Amino acid sequence: MSGNGPGDNSPRGLYFLTDLINTVQDDGPASAADLQAVVERHGGQPLALTETAAGELREAAASLVGILELSDEDRAADAINDLLDRYPARPRLVQLPGRPWSLHSRAPHGTEPARWLLSTAALALALWFSERGYCAWGRCAAPGCRNYFIDTGRRSPQRYCSPRCGTRVRVAAHRAQRDQ
Repeated sequence: MSGNGPGDNSPRGLYFLTDLINTVQDDGPASAADLQAVVERHGGQPLALTETAAGELREAAASLVGILELSDEDRAADAINDLLDRYPARPRLVQLPGRPWSLHSRAPHGTEPARWLLSTAALALALWFSERGYCAWGRCAAPGCRNYFIDTGRRSPQRYCSPRCGTRVRVAAHRAQRDQ
């Protein structure tokens, strides 16, 4: 199973997106500081979020869950195209410290963070979907885990958000089989 973090080679924009969505859906509303920490962890510029802007960012992240729930390619393409129409990306090549050049969505000066997030998501989802040709993302299949992940594997579809969740499921299945 491939890793699912910003240290991997691709798709960085989607690691940011799933990290943000997973943070937003954790117990209780994510604070402005929580959201800012996610942005900074992925190399983004400080946003100086107000509570109002943080609320809008939480709503924008939650709206993207619908796309990550899709496994039908036609419906996913339609949803991503709709996102691109509503929030066109202004792509720009950026080199973050210690990383290779990558394509980032550039928010016009004064753009609210939620609009920037949706533009970034539109670009990242479109690039990943077009590279893979299918919905290479999903929700963790481990009982009790609600995290989303980006499927970077090349062979069988990824089912778990992390090796830890996959191991937890295999150990539980082994114990259940042993106890029968």
